[in-house]
Amino acid sequence: MTSRRDSVQHMPSDSTLRVEYQDKVKTYEDSAEEDLTLPTRTLTNEANLDEYRKETRAGTIIQPHAAPDGHSERYKLVTFTIDDPENPKNWSKAKKWWCTLMIASVCFTVAFCSSVVTADITGVNETFHVSEEVSLLTITLFVVGFGIGPMVFAPLSELYGRRVLYVTTLLVGVIFVIPGALAKNIGTLLVARAIDGIGFSAPMTIVGGTLADMWRNEERGVPMAAFSAAPFLGPAIGPLVGGFIADNLGWRWLYWIQLIVAGAVYVLMVLTVPETYAPTILLKRARRLRKETGDSTYVTEQELDRRPLPETLRVFVFRPFQLLFQELIVFLVSLYMSVLYGLLYMFFVAFPIVYQGGKGWSASKTGLMFIPIAIGVLLSAVCAPLVNRHYKGLCEKHGGVPPPEARLVPMMVSCWLIPIGLFIFAWTSYPHVHWIGPALGGFPIGFGFIFLYNSANNYLVDSYQHQAASALAAKTCLRSFWGAAVVLFTEQMYSRLGFEWAGSLLAFISLACCAIPYLFYFKGAAIRKHSKYAYSGEESAKNHISKA
Repeated sequence: MTSRRDSVQHMPSDSTLRVEYQDKVKTYEDSAEEDLTLPTRTLTNEANLDEYRKETRAGTIIQPHAAPDGHSERYKLVTFTIDDPENPKNWSKAKKWWCTLMIASVCFTVAFCSSVVTADITGVNETFHVSEEVSLLTITLFVVGFGIGPMVFAPLSELYGRRVLYVTTLLVGVIFVIPGALAKNIGTLLVARAIDGIGFSAPMTIVGGTLADMWRNEERGVPMAAFSAAPFLGPAIGPLVGGFIADNLGWRWLYWIQLIVAGAVYVLMVLTVPETYAPTILLKRARRLRKETGDSTYVTEQELDRRPLPETLRVFVFRPFQLLFQELIVFLVSLYMSVLYGLLYMFFVAFPIVYQGGKGWSASKTGLMFIPIAIGVLLSAVCAPLVNRHYKGLCEKHGGVPPPEARLVPMMVSCWLIPIGLFIFAWTSYPHVHWIGPALGGFPIGFGFIFLYNSANNYLVDSYQHQAASALAAKTCLRSFWGAAVVLFTEQMYSRLGFEWAGSLLAFISLACCAIPYLFYFKGAAIRKHSKYAYSGEESAKNHISKA
């Protein structure tokens, strides 16, 4: 099979890298010749990160390479060996699940930190003598940071690896909780929250790539569900815990509890979760081999990329923006997730309006009303094995390589739960109606969110495998800015439209968005054929299967 790729600066025009396999490769025939499309060099739909995960008996592929001056050099391209224990996909299930749960814990903590402060906005108003709109900026700026950070951190994780981004960005987030707790003025508090949002934003995007590093496609459904539950369980638990803390200890303890939880999770993360990104692992191996053997021909594909670092960084940093604005799949899925994310953050303001303003409840009692959302989230996570079993059935039906659109089936079913829950919440929010009505409206929303979020993440990862982190970053950016904006106008919307019609407006918007998963289920394959960036490895995989 011969494929074309973009020319690279300092390399001859239309040059290709011919590879003759000297070793037995797991998924390819002996002595097969392949053209390598380097994922770090190109943004074409032929770039395939799986080329970084070939396993060979000797751990190297002898590769002729065209040097900048035109002469031919032979390199030993470092690969994983067969059943290589350093290959994250070959780790034991226990190790992979521990890493998955730790990463999910980080995502839960980040989401918890974003929402726990909503329990006592009034305390900030009174301490610093500012309006409620200014106090709500503690939520808005944090969520804006969620949108800004991933656009830089996700591409960098594809260049330098996942672990270095987790360790550095989370440390910044943990440290800047402290000035928020000790703030003497509103400016200090807002700056600390903005930096916290940026620092804590990395795991919300990098985690998708991390799971793709460790789990094979047919295995990823349940781990992705564990991750998907975390960002929605955190916002449900945050106001619940925060309500009791605010009523008994004051608003500053809402920040100290963030420091305690985030600090503990950070230490466990640093001590127990290793690097998972295959190119980074192989790069370290190549350097070790060069040092141990004195043979400078041990290299990785990253090292053959001779572009200057500024140019490389520019390509990677612009990539999420390219995906967001040039890929219909990424844009519409991001738009849908933005609407849902906005609904979630709307509840942080809407629940106090309905229960504290309408019924005269305390913050701690209002926090209990988030329990049905949490139950819905947990129950949907419990159902994840059933969804994964269905996906495995689709894998067998498609010869082991189902199209990415197979991920959308749960989304097509659960999307209807969101408007149902919103209509229940809207039309039971009258002050004289029993308190259980709006609370029960949160259950189908929490249950539906996870299936939607999980399907969206898996669909983007499968559609843009070699650029998974960047695709998820694009989604996170758009949804975060919308979630940040919703917080600022929710109170005014409820004041002008009334409890019932304000909720109904959002329900109708979510109802209209139900068309999106159906659009991509029936037309997604055709759209990807015309995509510049979508992964096109399915046909290659089918061809190899047919040859076997």
